[in-house]
Amino acid sequence: MVRVPLSPQERQRGERFGALLRRARGERSMVEVAAAAGVSAETLRKIETGRAPTPAFFTVAALAHALDLSLDDLAAACAQDADLDGQAMSA
Repeated sequence: MVRVPLSPQERQRGERFGALLRRARGERSMVEVAAAAGVSAETLRKIETGRAPTPAFFTVAALAHALDLSLDDLAAACAQDADLDGQAMSA
């Protein structure tokens, strides 16, 4: 299966999502949050740095739960980021 390359906007959205997770993590270590979410610290590192800009839904849900974030809030944060045409970006 060939994966379609991500657009610059999708990459930027992944970087913004990673920054949101870093802010939500606060003083907690990456290892602590990853363990609480049931993902590897490397997975969390890739998401936070934007190297994995499109994480799987269940990974996002597990991280949201570990960081006490609602999926509604995450979706709203993504919807606030519009592309250059003024259309809302999908999550």
